[in-house]
Amino acid sequence: MRLGILSRKSSLYSTARLRKAAEERGHDVRIIDFVRCTMTVAAKRPVVRYLGEALELDAVIPRIGASVTFYGAAVVRQLEMIGVYTAAESQAIVRSRDKLRSMQILARAGVDLPVTAFARSVKDTQGLVDAVGGAPLIVKLLEGTQGRGVVLAETRKAAESVIDAFRQLDANILVQEFIKEAGGSDVRAIVVGSRVVAAMIRNAAPGEFRSNLHRGGAAEATKLSKAEKRSAVRAAKAIGLSVAGVDLLRSSRGPLVLEVNSSPGLEGIEAATGVDVAGEIIEHVETHAHHDE
Repeated sequence: MRLGILSRKSSLYSTARLRKAAEERGHDVRIIDFVRCTMTVAAKRPVVRYLGEALELDAVIPRIGASVTFYGAAVVRQLEMIGVYTAAESQAIVRSRDKLRSMQILARAGVDLPVTAFARSVKDTQGLVDAVGGAPLIVKLLEGTQGRGVVLAETRKAAESVIDAFRQLDANILVQEFIKEAGGSDVRAIVVGSRVVAAMIRNAAPGEFRSNLHRGGAAEATKLSKAEKRSAVRAAKAIGLSVAGVDLLRSSRGPLVLEVNSSPGLEGIEAATGVDVAGEIIEHVETHAHHDE
């Protein structure tokens, strides 16, 4: 199989692991810096070129960062037009990057979420706070990633100040209920196809409420309940992703989905669980790329 990994850097852990796993299975692998691709859009003759050469691939695994979602999704879309199998469809990538849209899609699909509110006007601040049950609450920038742009407001006054400050900057934000019983921990589940292949619990560093590993959080393997597995798989399916990282909170009313990630990092979860997640992804691509030939 001629496999392309769409990634800005071949040295990134996830990119290197996917390449190694694919090469060990005998595939011809190419790392493609997708921002250097050019596209010719023409009826019946769509072309994607990389460094001047027309790409001829059987499948691609997109590893597209948030800052280049628009162009990365356009390249994936063009490859789809050519008939290349992709482990993450262009439309699903775009959905996953829009926090508000993805939560609306998840809610429509019946996936349980923390109560979330959104408004445009600064005059609606008190209503936003009330909509999520009051303080403490979480304020999230729609464009934030890896825990950036996420603020815990512990009092109503603090919440109103933070919301007003963000809105004065014309920033788009979500206001979300704070799940106290989660204790600063969340669960990352990797979904491949229709099953969870690995899961870890991430615990926030002392004095921190965000459990992101980039924020100093610690991770260890965890066993998911049937309800948690169902929620993770349902969330990935609703967004349209066959490979996804699904973040959940363990609440008193059951698992709550926080986010669905179209390019989940592999380093933390492989280290915590010992699972060959890269191999699981390559196996999935093998099966479905062959099926679509």
